[in-house]
Amino acid sequence: MSSSLPPPPLLDVRALTKRYGGEPVFANVDLQVQRGEFVAILGESGVGKSTLLNCIAGLDTVQAGSVHIVGTHITALGEAAQALFRRAHLGFVFQAFHVLPHLSVAHNVGLPLLLQGQPDAARVHEVLKAVGLDALADRLPQTLSGGQLQRVAIARALVHRPALILADEPTGNLDPATADKVMDLLSAQVRQHGAACVLVTHSRAAAARADRVLTLTAHGMVTIDEPTPG
Repeated sequence: MSSSLPPPPLLDVRALTKRYGGEPVFANVDLQVQRGEFVAILGESGVGKSTLLNCIAGLDTVQAGSVHIVGTHITALGEAAQALFRRAHLGFVFQAFHVLPHLSVAHNVGLPLLLQGQPDAARVHEVLKAVGLDALADRLPQTLSGGQLQRVAIARALVHRPALILADEPTGNLDPATADKVMDLLSAQVRQHGAACVLVTHSRAAAARADRVLTLTAHGMVTIDEPTPG
């Protein structure tokens, strides 16, 4: 009887080490995430959660280790190739939003599709409706609240249906009801489109929505936390 091998992880992080000025932010971090899996990483402020996401995405350099995403060794790519890879395969929800002030909500959200040469107004409307912002499509960012800007950033991260979603405290500026809707949206992207999501947060309520919960310690080790209920 032949046995089939398990599929390779969508995200494969091996022995990742980051230092600033000789001081380690984290060291020897291993993380494997499969398609259709939602992983949360807990940790107090200052332990390097955001830095870890930036290193996984190739937005920050590392001193050792490797990151493979959908089979591509992105830590071995040059900056231009990394940027093209992120554009095609990653959706990043930043704490700082990074919306463009001179573009409307709809144009901000549609930017990933435009950069790929595949503008799709219907897709933009669909994702704006999912985050409850379809009525604000023509507004400029400076007219929005912090919670609304967070939802713009989330819609932009999901509109091109990326293979990997990296979410940095995506519910930090949201009221509980809206935060729950956002977590529903992230979960749906993972389940319906075969994506993977890595969420970093200090919120155990947000982490409880994940399939696995890990902890990033001050020493940089990622350890398995309590499993979330099925």
